[in-house]
Amino acid sequence: LELNSGDLKFTLELTTPACPFNDEIEADVRKAIDDIDGIENFDMKVTAKVMEGRSLDADESMATVKNVIGVASGKGGVGKSTTAINLAISIKNNGYNVGILDADIYGPSLPKLIGSNQKPKSDGKKLNPINAFGLQVMSIGFLVPDDSPTIWRGPMVISALTQLLTQVSWQNLDFLIIDLPPGTGDIQLSLAQKANLSGSIIVSTPQDLALIDARKGLNMFRKVDVPVLGIIENMSFFICPSCNEQTNIFGNGGAKKEAENLGVDFLGAIPLDSEIRSTSD
Repeated sequence: LELNSGDLKFTLELTTPACPFNDEIEADVRKAIDDIDGIENFDMKVTAKVMEGRSLDADESMATVKNVIGVASGKGGVGKSTTAINLAISIKNNGYNVGILDADIYGPSLPKLIGSNQKPKSDGKKLNPINAFGLQVMSIGFLVPDDSPTIWRGPMVISALTQLLTQVSWQNLDFLIIDLPPGTGDIQLSLAQKANLSGSIIVSTPQDLALIDARKGLNMFRKVDVPVLGIIENMSFFICPSCNEQTNIFGNGGAKKEAENLGVDFLGAIPLDSEIRSTSD
């Protein structure tokens, strides 16, 4: 804040780049200053600061990434990849620079979800991410044929994931979303540590069978000191398009109850919706 005679100069820092009240706040500030006697001219710069959840100095290979969020399930088939990319797009729509990494070497889903199988280009040192839906995207699926199985042992998988994580030219990302493979083994642990995660999100369906593995995934992050940001309940219910009645195909509310039991936030329930399936395909 600088005040020199009748000249006022300052910076107004907002919570997010796409705060819904940005224009209203800016207008209110201007009006308040107009009512102050003695202020002849003022220069207001409006910015928004993204909090950094990682120590960038300790991770030079990913120094252009402020926050890394892992999306995990512990169990396959709960819609984790679809949830991860929609989460990434939602964060992007709030005004942030966002990337997404498909870390499932054996069953990559992102090429299908973004509708592209183009090969990423390289500058000779690092791969350039694919751009889709305003996101920076990387997946092993861009590098191998989609009908070719990845028959690799653990060390090869971890080496490939490390390269996809650190040898990609991520451009000034506020958030990198990592779609983690299901399970709680060596691959997940190595990624959680190598990626220097800022936080994690657990995706589960409401049924007890899925929640058993979701609980394991959550406790895995706690063991390696990664903050758990919350649980999302996917396929929470189904609304019949003919009669408009709700049917709880996989039960309902199980993930919310589990979040309460484990002392983490419940981030919301996503319905079983045929449109999400068809547009994802």
